[in-house]
Amino acid sequence: MRSIYLIAALLSASFSPAFAQQQPTPVEPARVDALLKSAFPAFPAPPDVWQPRLAQDETMRVCTASGNRPTKADVDAIQARERARIQYPPDGNFVGDWKRGETLAQSGFGLRFTDYPVNNRPNGGNCYGCHQISKEEVSYGTIGPSLRAYGKARNFSAADAKAAYEKIYDPHAVYPCSLMPRFGANGILTIEQIKDAVALLMSPDSPVNK
Repeated sequence: MRSIYLIAALLSASFSPAFAQQQPTPVEPARVDALLKSAFPAFPAPPDVWQPRLAQDETMRVCTASGNRPTKADVDAIQARERARIQYPPDGNFVGDWKRGETLAQSGFGLRFTDYPVNNRPNGGNCYGCHQISKEEVSYGTIGPSLRAYGKARNFSAADAKAAYEKIYDPHAVYPCSLMPRFGANGILTIEQIKDAVALLMSPDSPVNK
């Protein structure tokens, strides 16, 4: 019973004016950078593999500085810069194999410190980490929107298949400062893998659209 009163007291204190007026202690960026770097010595990959990940490119720098709320001018600059990075399939086909796409969506392999050396195993997209996709999978994240019936809701149009490809390849070209990784632009997934991910969303035979 005393634990209930303790919880009530803590909740009451957390909503008090004095508590609300408390400001978090600012942390120097240099201390954050030093902490991040100190966490990597045990990383099995050589420094030339992981050190570049700690350096922000221009898009990330602007997004960080603005708290992911860039100005209109920065939005235009980000979209132009990131759109120029998109590489399209040479054959003009944006839809691959949805079964390979499902395997890709389920796999979180790649870019983790436990995944080195890679031994020729392909990276995954870990799509279920952020999205609901097929109804058969009951474990999924909610950072991103549900993708259930994605292609069906769009009448399986070719234009929407291309748009899905672009969003996966480089989401910042569509939504500047998106939380979604730039799978193609940063070399996480290949063009063929991205086509398979598009197929998972856009194929009429995919469980996503059943």
